[in-house]
Parts: sequence; C-alpha cells; structure tokens
Amino acid sequence: QVQLVESEGGLVQTGGSLTLSCVASGRTGRTFSNYVMGWFRQAPGKEREFVAAISRSGSTTFYGDSVKGRFTMSRDNAKSTVYLQMNSLKPEDTAVYYCAARSAGRLISTMISEYNYWGQGTQVTVSS
Repeated sequence: QVQLVESEGGLVQTGGSLTLSCVASGRTGRTFSNYVMGWFRQAPGKEREFVAAISRSGSTTFYGDSVKGRFTMSRDNAKSTVYLQMNSLKPEDTAVYYCAARSAGRLISTMISEYNYWGQGTQVTVSS
C-alpha cells in the first residue's frame, strides 16, 4: 500500500505560478523510484484528465496538450516526492489536482486506469 499526500493548493491570479508537491509513503517492499508517477486534475462537472507523468528515473516527462510549455513535473527519489510547477496559470486550470503512482509497468502512461494509488487531491483555483 502506498499513501500519497499532496501539498496544499491555493488561489492564484491569472498568469501566476504555483508549485504542488506529493510525498509518497508506505511499506510496499518497493522503493519510490520503482513507481511511474503522474498528475491528473478534475474540474467541476468534468472528467478527470491527464496533466503530466514522469518516468521512474525522472529522465522522461510527458504532458497533456493543455499544459505543455507551462507546467513542469519533476521528482526527487531520495525524498519520495514529485513536484508539479505550474506557470502562466489560466482560469481553465482551476481543478482538484491529484497525484498518482503506477506500480505495474515501467512506461509513462496517460491512462487513469493504469495508476494504482491516488492522493486525496488538492484544490487549485485561478482567478480571472
């Protein structure tokens, strides 16, 4: 079992920046570096969507089209933590952001169903 805890989100003005973090813990017999990690988000009335994912080593990242060029995902395996740096925020970025871990497979995935563990989510609101 893996527990994922996201940092507190917040209220940001359009064009502003915010960095989320997600810390993993739990006794699974596997180290954090064995998990592909992802960020997803869900806006009110909409389905959960892929935001970003990072490979186990951190050498490869992949982003959803709506955030490409504005968001950066990174990880610190020594701290069992992933980060999502969000720049040039827009009102349409308003959502609950979720951290997720994928235990099976070593490839980045954009599919919700391929992630086994999820954080509780954190609210990010971008005011216009």
